[in-house]
Amino acid sequence: MKNIKDIKCFLLDMDGTIYLGNKLIDGAKEFLNTLKENKIKYLFLTNNSSKNKDRYVEKLNGLGIEANREDVFTSGEATTIYLNKLKKGAKIFLLGTKDLEEEFEKAGFVLIKERAKDIDFVVLGFDTTLTYEKLWIACEYISEGTTYIATHPDFNCPLEGGKFMPDVGSMIELIKASTGKVPTVIGKPSSHIIEAILNKYNLKKEELAMVGDRLYTDIRTGLDNGLTSILVMSGETDDEMLKETIYKPDFIFKSVKELKEEL
Repeated sequence: MKNIKDIKCFLLDMDGTIYLGNKLIDGAKEFLNTLKENKIKYLFLTNNSSKNKDRYVEKLNGLGIEANREDVFTSGEATTIYLNKLKKGAKIFLLGTKDLEEEFEKAGFVLIKERAKDIDFVVLGFDTTLTYEKLWIACEYISEGTTYIATHPDFNCPLEGGKFMPDVGSMIELIKASTGKVPTVIGKPSSHIIEAILNKYNLKKEELAMVGDRLYTDIRTGLDNGLTSILVMSGETDDEMLKETIYKPDFIFKSVKELKEEL
């Protein structure tokens, strides 16, 4: 039986776990303070690639949570690490926000924005600036056989009041309907993002717990990668989804406020 007290590092989802939209989840700040007091490491781990590390640091600080760049790891960063192993300085057609474009450029990639060019990869991020033209060009490259990568598989991004935004998983399905192709996915629950974290921060799987609100990404990350999985019911998952899922977490809490009491 796994014991929460044995965990040396908590991987913390953000959307639906630490905050919803621009509102901090009740008890989140106290939970993080307890981890600090007990000298337990934590990383903010998000699949949301619409923002880069600096934006997440700004958001967390704005919500009253102390954080720096090394405290945040995104699916966007994991994707740049993965692609740099395949080909440094690669030419990429990127469906992403300005933040994600900057992250890829800082990592040494050349971003191509036109059709019919010699490129190495198509990368699909959480593009809240998506246009029909971008989508059309991406589908052309993908249908011609260009290697296709997606930062993460989430269908929706949770917001306050039970609302949501369509996320990368929805865009994957649209592109699949057009091209018949599916991407290599880097973010949770893929092993690619966990391996990147283990290598960067010199951690071991048995020391890690994945904490999140989403069954098919957060909890599956724990199950597929040998980590302790902790579900919080403060975001996407409801009782009916939990009852029907094949992804059964090791621990379940209403929120990180209740998880704090177990530390």
